Amino acid sequence: QLQLVESGGGLVQPGGSLRLSCKASEFVLDYYSIGWFRQAPGKEREGVSCISSDDGSAYYSDSVKGRFTISRDFAKNTVYLQMNSLEPEDTAVYYCAAENTFRQCVISPHEYNDWGQGTQVTVSS
Repeated sequence: QLQLVESGGGLVQPGGSLRLSCKASEFVLDYYSIGWFRQAPGKEREGVSCISSDDGSAYYSDSVKGRFTISRDFAKNTVYLQMNSLEPEDTAVYYCAAENTFRQCVISPHEYNDWGQGTQVTVSS
């Protein structure tokens, strides 16, 4: 059974940085694109970034482009989300999810079937 476990969330001041990790079951990264999503209280879940399974190409939402970077480490079965220049508007529960596809990844939550439990990110002074 595919498993995804997020970690790395916490409390950070505006302008600070965090690195989130998404640890996946073995071989998942070879066949699944991985996406990062977030959900703030009272808001819908939104796509943040994704990395494609075949060529590792990345996609970012306009709200995080230039501040967040997604990467993966096959040896550790882990996808990372490096978040810099954090803003209070980035406060949310962050989830990673997996999509079994070889096409270019997308950041639509409806395309993803397997989800982690989430990790809280709070940006506040």
